[in-house]
Amino acid sequence: MSEERRLEVLRAIVEDYVATQEPVGSRALVERHHLGVSPATIRNDMATLEDEGYITQPHTSAGRIPTDKGYRMFVDRLATVKAMSSAERRAIETFLAGAVDVDDVIQRSVKVLAQLTNQVAIVQYPSLTRSTVRHIELVALESARVLLVVITSSGRVEQRIVELEETPNEELVADLRSRIIRATVGERLPEASLNLAEIIGSFAPGDRPIVTSIVTTLSQTFSNERSDERIAVGGTANLARFGTDFDTAIRPVLEALEEQVVLLKLLGEASRPRPTEHPRVRIGSETGHEGFAGTAVVSSPYGSDAEILATLGTVGPTRMDYPGTIAAVSAVARYVGRILADG
Repeated sequence: MSEERRLEVLRAIVEDYVATQEPVGSRALVERHHLGVSPATIRNDMATLEDEGYITQPHTSAGRIPTDKGYRMFVDRLATVKAMSSAERRAIETFLAGAVDVDDVIQRSVKVLAQLTNQVAIVQYPSLTRSTVRHIELVALESARVLLVVITSSGRVEQRIVELEETPNEELVADLRSRIIRATVGERLPEASLNLAEIIGSFAPGDRPIVTSIVTTLSQTFSNERSDERIAVGGTANLARFGTDFDTAIRPVLEALEEQVVLLKLLGEASRPRPTEHPRVRIGSETGHEGFAGTAVVSSPYGSDAEILATLGTVGPTRMDYPGTIAAVSAVARYVGRILADG
């Protein structure tokens, strides 16, 4: 019973500190929470929590604040994910559904996530190499040119114009389109690229120069991994919530956010859970980067059970609203995955 009560005291300290940003004293806990014990018992519980490293006293005369270990315990055992209202869910879905293409989906995702959490939002673009081929189209143009259109399972559309030495006839274009579709649709892009290599030799020698030019361009499109390295960041104005001291609270985070490799590492490590599971929460040193020592990162992959497309998340101060942030990240990841899957 005493351990359960101490955990309730820890929960109350975390919730009060997040709400007020002020150290929490025993008197405040008695006044704000119905813990059913005397102030002296609360003080003893706080002393035990401090000895165990869950809370600390920032100043001699101040109350207590949670440590990273205390936040970790709160997230793992005490926090209950807040259910988003139906109005909030409809607003997210409507806003994201208005996107005209994948780039717009990503930009809208960053904006809505930053607004919901009042934190810095980070969204990784869908990975081409994880995507499968949904559709391919070949369109013969004038002046010995062919338009290639590739649509992936992530909703991404890639277009290339191939300059040829001579104009292909309609029958060749139709035959090549049919063979390419059979070899690639439903395959992941790396495997689809390998399958294309077998197509060239199946055509008559006289057609191979044209076929080779088109297939080579298509293969290069499949092998394009630039989207893996693209990240959208929004809500940097929310850095003001990290603290008043720019040099110690804001500058390290701002510098870390400018390092693309750091952000890719943060999001890349979040791809372990499936999209249907709770987002991953890393607190303080768990982020693995010195610049994020005073922050917490909440991240989640998006996509479907069958295919993870990429990852999104937020960076905020350790004294964040964890239940609300986890709910927001989970909801946005779910809707982004659904919209991209529906094309």
